[in-house]
Amino acid sequence: MALPQTWLQPRYRKNTYLFIYYLIQFCGHSWILTNMTARFFSFGKDSVVDTFYAIGLVMRFCQSISLLELLHIYVGIESDHLLPRFLQLTERIIILFVVITSQEEVQEKYVVCVLFIFWNLLDMVRYTYSMLSVIGISYTILTWLSQTLWMPIYPLCVLAEAFAIYQSLPYFESFGTYSTKLPFDLSIYFPYVLKIYLMMLFIGMYFTYSHLYSERRDVLRVFPTQKKKM
Repeated sequence: MALPQTWLQPRYRKNTYLFIYYLIQFCGHSWILTNMTARFFSFGKDSVVDTFYAIGLVMRFCQSISLLELLHIYVGIESDHLLPRFLQLTERIIILFVVITSQEEVQEKYVVCVLFIFWNLLDMVRYTYSMLSVIGISYTILTWLSQTLWMPIYPLCVLAEAFAIYQSLPYFESFGTYSTKLPFDLSIYFPYVLKIYLMMLFIGMYFTYSHLYSERRDVLRVFPTQKKKM
């Protein structure tokens, strides 16, 4: 059976791939947020402590495949700036895999639950907006929300990430995780690395916030014009 002519065009193959990718991310983050909400109403505060054990695997899957977005931008199938997206993704990967996953004591902290809520709120809106945009569907409220929700939540995310690093420092100091000795009497003391990264986190936040604000201004300026032409 011959494929439709439109399917053979690269633009349609690209849009189909992006739609499936955004759909997978949306389903993953929706499941996480729904699971967290249901567990909280069922078990109350006790559900907060074992948030990571309940949903950590799905969260790690979603954040791992999000690295594909760097490839999307690099090869040109997704239009965005590479460096801001790189900063956003790497800060999550470092916090999730290096800080939280490596220290069981940190996994039980309330900050992990708060951080997961913030991440999922942002991603559910962003991936819903991106998924619908790929197939040419746009809603004013969703466009505004995707370009505005990050303004209060993203700084709170960075504060929660910084607090997670702060709470993890005693455990990295006690267990010596990732600290190693090098030849010629040199060594890497990982708590120092985290303290340096803590400062870089806020520098990166300023850069990312400026980029997102500029992008918001451009999108909301163009959107009313596009709506009139429809």
